[in-house]
Amino acid sequence: MEELILDCNATLRPLVEELKEKIIEALNLEEMTPADIDADDALELIVLMEKEYGIKLANPAEGKEIFKSIRTIAEYVSSHRTK
Repeated sequence: MEELILDCNATLRPLVEELKEKIIEALNLEEMTPADIDADDALELIVLMEKEYGIKLANPAEGKEIFKSIRTIAEYVSSHRTK
């Protein structure tokens, strides 16, 4: 799975890792590590994005594209975060 991280844009790589850590923490996935989460796994994390990054989705229909993968979440957070 780590090889997928290497495919990420270098500027997004730290944010992808941060998101993975927040996912593990928010979902109490104590038995998992960031390496266990594929950068292309789709997860619905609207609450996490709002709480940790100050992002509220104005249009819920955007969610399907934003939450397509960890990578697309990182790209969206990178350009829309307020925290």
